[in-house]
Amino acid sequence: MVSHALAEAQRLGATQAEVDANLQQGLTVNVRLGEVDTVEYQRDRGLGVTVYLGHRKGSASTADLAPAAVQATVAKACSIARYTAEDPYSGLADPGTLATDIPDLDLDHAWAIEPADAVELARRCEAAGRDVDARITNSEGASLSTHRGVHVYGNSLGFLAGYPSSSHSVSCALVAQSGSDMQRDYWYAAARDPAELGDVELIGRRAGERAIARLGAHRLGTRRAPVLFVAEVARGVFGHMVAAIRGGSQYRRSSFLLDAAGEQILPSFIQVRERPHIAKALASSPFDAEGVATRDRELVSSGVLQGYVLGSYAARKLGLRTTGNAGGVHNLLVESDRDAYTFDELLTRMGTGLVVTELMGQGVNGVTGDYSRGATGYWVQGGAIEFPVEEVTIAGNLRDMYRAIDAIGSDVDLRGSIRAGSLLVGEMTIAGGA
Repeated sequence: MVSHALAEAQRLGATQAEVDANLQQGLTVNVRLGEVDTVEYQRDRGLGVTVYLGHRKGSASTADLAPAAVQATVAKACSIARYTAEDPYSGLADPGTLATDIPDLDLDHAWAIEPADAVELARRCEAAGRDVDARITNSEGASLSTHRGVHVYGNSLGFLAGYPSSSHSVSCALVAQSGSDMQRDYWYAAARDPAELGDVELIGRRAGERAIARLGAHRLGTRRAPVLFVAEVARGVFGHMVAAIRGGSQYRRSSFLLDAAGEQILPSFIQVRERPHIAKALASSPFDAEGVATRDRELVSSGVLQGYVLGSYAARKLGLRTTGNAGGVHNLLVESDRDAYTFDELLTRMGTGLVVTELMGQGVNGVTGDYSRGATGYWVQGGAIEFPVEEVTIAGNLRDMYRAIDAIGSDVDLRGSIRAGSLLVGEMTIAGGA
């Protein structure tokens, strides 16, 4: 199918072409208050074609993989290319950057679970959470999802490769109530291998315990204090850094880390490493969206930014080489050269301040780095959690926040493309209405 599309593009006069094909199938079940809410089967397929007529680019896609539909899609891409403006930076990745060795990263683990068994696991997850405390009065439900697919990419430079992968998850969200006070919280697990999801009852209980712990939440008066981002929130803080050093942000001159390569952007004890070939990891990949080989990389060394996150187009615009990041980063490890701190040790180190467990809103300016987000969490006094907190805003500037990082925890969250532990920032503005 991919080869057929490439041959058709060549027949129609394309000077270069690339084709991306995906086939996916999955099952998702949702249970609420012990009753089945939804059972959904997914079976998706798609093919995307991009052709280049010199420096003119055209793209088209289809979900119909019949030969006639593929031919029509290629023809449409060529037709579009004839009307687009020339762009001297467009085109396929340089041949020397393409992957020639495709390692097996152990990304495909089928889960032959029947819908009835999936429903039962979701029920058990929710029931365990509801049994945590009589104050768990309602539920947003528990869900189980299992997906498996194959991705194939080819281009007219002779590259053609693909690999299968799977993803599975279990989640639960519960509501706790005491008098007029009502609080919600959740927990989830995600993995390539269903055997690594863990006990579904533990996921439900964690969701229930988190919801109960939020009852009696206070608001705070405006102040400046240290802020401790829990691990699942900390990865988002580093996600803003990644967005700022992406090629598009750099060549558009729209980044608070503009031209920052070679600068100290993090404290010297922090290293950020990209490791694309970790077996079973959720963001592992043998090649990027352009077929470029993915490789281990030191993105930040001793706090100094070593380079940017680039695909081929952005690299050409900047006069650089692709870093194999078309489509995103692959397992960024945020690590500390200092002794690892447990979460309790981070509380002790902070002394007094705010633990942030959830963020709301989109108050991040990627150009200036100004940061303002709604937050919930816990107030810490004397190194111990004193009471839950709600309806506050934390604010600062990302450049200042990164430089003010005091410590990183050992409680690394593995459920995303950025792997980071809890993050202690020396001081931020906390705005409230108490």
